[in-house]
Amino acid sequence: MSNWIINQGLSAFILVVWMGINIFLFVYFYLFYDLGPQFEYTRELLGSALPWARAPAAVLNFNCMLILLPVCRNLLSLLRGSFICCGRTMRKQLDKNLTFHKLVAYMIALMTAVHTIAHLLNAEWYTNSFQGRYGPLATKLSMLGDSRELNTTYLNPTPTILVFTTIAGLTGVVITLALILMITSSMEVIRRSYFEVFWYTHHLFIVFFAGLVFHGAGRIVRSQQVTDPPHNNSLCENQLENWGETADCPVAQFAGGFPQVKVVTVTITQALMDLFECFLISIVFMRYIIVIRPSKVLELQLVKPGFKMQVGQYVFLNCPAISQLEWHPFTMTSAPEEDFFSVHIRLVGDWTEKLIKMVENLPEGGQGPKMAVDGPFGTASEDVFDYEVSMLVGAGIGVTPFASILKSIWYKFKDSDPKLRTKKIYFYWLCRETYAFEWFADLLQVLEKDMEERGMRDFLTYKLYLTGWDQSHVNHAMVHFDKETDIITGLKQKTSYGRPNWDREFEQVQQENPSSVVGTFLCGPQALAKDLEKKCVKYSDVDPRKTKFYFNKENF
Repeated sequence: MSNWIINQGLSAFILVVWMGINIFLFVYFYLFYDLGPQFEYTRELLGSALPWARAPAAVLNFNCMLILLPVCRNLLSLLRGSFICCGRTMRKQLDKNLTFHKLVAYMIALMTAVHTIAHLLNAEWYTNSFQGRYGPLATKLSMLGDSRELNTTYLNPTPTILVFTTIAGLTGVVITLALILMITSSMEVIRRSYFEVFWYTHHLFIVFFAGLVFHGAGRIVRSQQVTDPPHNNSLCENQLENWGETADCPVAQFAGGFPQVKVVTVTITQALMDLFECFLISIVFMRYIIVIRPSKVLELQLVKPGFKMQVGQYVFLNCPAISQLEWHPFTMTSAPEEDFFSVHIRLVGDWTEKLIKMVENLPEGGQGPKMAVDGPFGTASEDVFDYEVSMLVGAGIGVTPFASILKSIWYKFKDSDPKLRTKKIYFYWLCRETYAFEWFADLLQVLEKDMEERGMRDFLTYKLYLTGWDQSHVNHAMVHFDKETDIITGLKQKTSYGRPNWDREFEQVQQENPSSVVGTFLCGPQALAKDLEKKCVKYSDVDPRKTKFYFNKENF
């Protein structure tokens, strides 16, 4: 438990606080509408469906206030910079922004379902009350409508308008349909295979929030108002014929509550400011150099005036020739010390396929399509030099943030940077194809040679793993086993076949660094993330004098 607290304690605390606020809002507003005397007559028409509709609405307002904040990239970058003095644990929470975004979305979906079902029951019970099925009091309350134009007397809206033609009804249908489309298109299988569907339907959030702002404008759920003389419910509910005839029983007055959209509009304003800032930054098109790498990988080396980056950061790219609206995230593979920034783009999906085909079909010396850039934005890898020891784990193209880190290390050693705190780096690269190692093998060769010349061979330990091979690979490796360099990469470090034994790797790091804080960084699949996170918990020691492992994962 103590080891788990080291890695997950603050995240769990934030989750508990968020869930606690949700539970409090639900219970408070449920009791408010279920027991409040101002809703006694409203409950006569709607029964328990009233609190079951209004309690989820309060939770929805709270979560709709939160849902956009985790995806405001400029805001997150600003906060990350502000938390430099606050320690790595606080900054790590910003790297879980998409996880929190999904949790909030799940809560919105759940509360929307409860809210919708309750209001469907409300619509039926409004109709039944007007038809006299629930007794004389419900019928009397449903007939209050002589002063409807003053918006003070009526309680049941059914007599003159259909529920689904009201502002609340129409916007409710629109909001629900937009939410269903956004949630279904966010499923992993759709997002991975049909990114465009996910991208375009997710922009229905504009329709969703526009409908949300006006959803409560109809004020259909109404509460009893104080009158002079006062209307005594306990007395008047048994003297229906005397309503408005005697001073003891004036006609009950009702009014709808003011729509609770103030907190939501704050979030909408922040999101619009974030989008506007992105637009202003990205309207400048880049000049760039194109390099075709093996394994269908395209490298773009871009130059943007005044562009500043940190290791491990990412940018969003847009190619208007393919789509005016689509923006895709790519981790930068260049070092901050270089006078350009580069990205490596692997062929995955329609957008990357079209871009690579356009580049491959360019005539010699031809200029590539215009590219717009939005960013850079911060990630967990920015903190790599804050640790004494770092474990870098990349899977396939997931090596890109670590290429930036390794390049930066080379420059820091070349310039003898006195600010470099890192004493040891362990680098693991897992690939399915042999030619994928060619992306950055030349960089590793330069680092390998440089570390040897400086007598710092132990500073960088790297291990390469080939996870997909056939018998011909094995036979070739056996024939050339005695060669000094690896037959695949040309490095002195031989490539291993299969997957790492992570228990053995963590034990080795723990033994070699008995009193260090180790940052474990991953850019790879979720299954590997779960495995490494468990290892960090397993091999961390509560004793401050011993080794601790902190897990960090790239999220886009």
